[in-house]
Amino acid sequence: MSPPPTAPQAFDGHHAQLDAWIDAHFDEEVRFLQALVQVPTDTPPGDNAPHAERTAALLAGFGYLAETHPVPAAEVHAHGLASITNLIVRRRFGTGGRTIALNAHGDVVPPGEGWTHPPHGGEVVDGKLYGRAAAVSKSDFATYTFALRALESLGQGPDRPALNGSVELHFTYDEEFGGELGPGWLLRQGLTRPDLLIAAGFSYQVVTAHNGCLQMAVTVHGQMAHAAIPDTGVDALQGAVAILNALYALNTRYRQISSAVPGITHPYLNVGRIEGGTNTNVVPGQVSFKLDRRMIPEEDPVAVEAEVCRTIAEAVAACPGIRVDIQRLLLAQALQPAPGNAPLVEALQRHGQAVFGEPIPTSGSPLYTDVRLYAAHGIPAVIYGAGPRTVFESGAKRADEHLVLDDLRRATKVVARSLLDLLET
Repeated sequence: MSPPPTAPQAFDGHHAQLDAWIDAHFDEEVRFLQALVQVPTDTPPGDNAPHAERTAALLAGFGYLAETHPVPAAEVHAHGLASITNLIVRRRFGTGGRTIALNAHGDVVPPGEGWTHPPHGGEVVDGKLYGRAAAVSKSDFATYTFALRALESLGQGPDRPALNGSVELHFTYDEEFGGELGPGWLLRQGLTRPDLLIAAGFSYQVVTAHNGCLQMAVTVHGQMAHAAIPDTGVDALQGAVAILNALYALNTRYRQISSAVPGITHPYLNVGRIEGGTNTNVVPGQVSFKLDRRMIPEEDPVAVEAEVCRTIAEAVAACPGIRVDIQRLLLAQALQPAPGNAPLVEALQRHGQAVFGEPIPTSGSPLYTDVRLYAAHGIPAVIYGAGPRTVFESGAKRADEHLVLDDLRRATKVVARSLLDLLET
């Protein structure tokens, strides 16, 4: 990988000012993140409007008016959630210029078991802040808010930088269920149309592509019967086992398919939930399960879905009396590398190397994110924020999720510096 371009000399002094402001206000930034972690946003149940209200109040304390955009209850309930209010903060620099949006999501999976720190406590121990969403992605509520505040701290004096453009903060609450009621809803309503986007990520790479995801619910129908006379029924569980064996067998072939995007390996299929039956002495009449098929950027989602459905149908054909219902829950497109994101990549790599003291590569991610929704509207985007080198290190979706506070400090500097360069007139 070639080294990042040399930083513009005209702004070197302003970069130092940004760094100094962030250092001077870092304790305040940590308290802001603690306050966000301490308001639960477990999804499900997905009652996320209270967190948006708390975030808006905290932002008001910084002089930021957060537009509140509640999603109609009927739409929210149809998606199996309780409440969603998305936030937009808009800040103008000069006249004209491009709009750069910064997006992070506040909804998170429930804490689960095994925590040694309170999952909604925001405790700081040995330089790490613990709590659900500390790393993914309430951390970047803090990164982006304080990067913007640092930029505005450069003030109106004779030495102020000549900036032109706008910065928007998009704090949304539907990533865990696909994002259609988060960024997707804001974009469909015409409430925003930025020119560039930076979305929540980790500090040691700029992510320019990610996997797609197909999620499906499969219900296997048989016929209940007393276990003493099983021949009078049709065992739905045996039918489900045949289907599951056929689906899992696909993973052997998927491992032979490699993506050309660094950071992304191969497709994979996972069954994350299964339930059925009524009692131990009853032949199960119905079994249902939910599957997750990760798609590399090179795959065609239509072909992937057709193959999964075909595999299920072929397995069912060998099981007399079994029938199946299939429901698509989610089809998230992959994020493809796009040349239009070059200004973002160059700025983040340049300042990432300056602040972290090591090259910051571009890569893909095996996750799927809300960024694909912006890309679908033609908005060049990258993923960058506060966090470790890997999702596993952060503890995201596991017990004791945490953020190394020095990563938060340095990522905030990288984003602030990059915004300064991108808004240069």
